[in-house]
Amino acid sequence: MARKRRAPKGKKMNPTFFVFCEGETEEAYVHFLKRHFRLPSIQIHSRVSRNKITARYIKNYKQDKPQHEKDRDFLMYDLDVPKILARLKKIKGATLLVSNPCIELWFLLHFKNHQGECDPDFCTREMRNRNKGYQKGDLSTKLEEKLSTKMDQAVTRAKALEPFQNPSSTVYRLIEALLELRK
Repeated sequence: MARKRRAPKGKKMNPTFFVFCEGETEEAYVHFLKRHFRLPSIQIHSRVSRNKITARYIKNYKQDKPQHEKDRDFLMYDLDVPKILARLKKIKGATLLVSNPCIELWFLLHFKNHQGECDPDFCTREMRNRNKGYQKGDLSTKLEEKLSTKMDQAVTRAKALEPFQNPSSTVYRLIEALLELRK
């Protein structure tokens, strides 16, 4: 059974964001966001769970963690796997941070306004053209700097795309939730 967190007297209680990720690249990006936003007492739990994500998996993961009613669940996945969107939509109360075809599209939106249908190989190749040595699961300091300075442009470009269609990314929803906590 999950333990309840009590708010200290006179202090604002920030929520915990539980971010469940598909792979190492998504987890690396979540760790980058933790460093970038530096919000006190905000914890983002990233957990690489591949495509085995279910409501039960999330419940079991959070079972021994202190929880608060303001805590939120996020699911960061690529939509290049058949039937993954249907599986993710079955998990009630979670915010979907999905990219179609892959997380590299979200990174690419920091550099250009890409609107044509694409596949994961195209997105990875485009990222390598813009960042020599780019490898999945590893965000270089140079890439993190670009992701940081061009974040607003990527959010605007991603919002203009149709969610869940190719190409699209809803990762901006996590950025907006983090910005909301700064207010």
